[in-house]
Amino acid sequence: VITVEEGSSFEDTLEVVEGMQFDRGYISPYFANKQDSLTAEFENPYILLVDKKISNIREIVPLLEQVMQQSKPLLIIAEDVENEALATLVVNNMRGGLKTCAVKAPGFGDRRKAMLEDIATLTGGTVISEEIGLSLETATLEQLGTAKKVTVGKENTVIVDGAGNNADIENS
Repeated sequence: VITVEEGSSFEDTLEVVEGMQFDRGYISPYFANKQDSLTAEFENPYILLVDKKISNIREIVPLLEQVMQQSKPLLIIAEDVENEALATLVVNNMRGGLKTCAVKAPGFGDRRKAMLEDIATLTGGTVISEEIGLSLETATLEQLGTAKKVTVGKENTVIVDGAGNNADIENS
């Protein structure tokens, strides 16, 4: 992935960082915080990885409260975010509360699980999966991944410089 950014100096610089892009964008355009490019851009966000649909906001309220205390944005990558949960996240975003963006997880079936694990490795997070005994209600900040920058468009998501262990990233 190649990104070009404006700088404040007179020199051009090249910086090579680890990252990934996948072909899924935001679930709702109301998550976009850059109206000129219709993208959601976050610096140092937490990244929640879930292998199921989130439809009930009560499932993630405890985690949202923890994230809000840290004053950081949150990227949610899940099988889907729908109904009450989606509406609540959108309203919070529009009112300037917790900055969030929800994205459908890439891939299908077993491939989706593998891609979520790859994102977890890149970002230093854990996939919240009931198969391994983890639930959204008891999720903690330590299970969330992080990255230096995330850009989510209508059709794709770019995660740059995840906080994962370099040795783990190279081995995956």
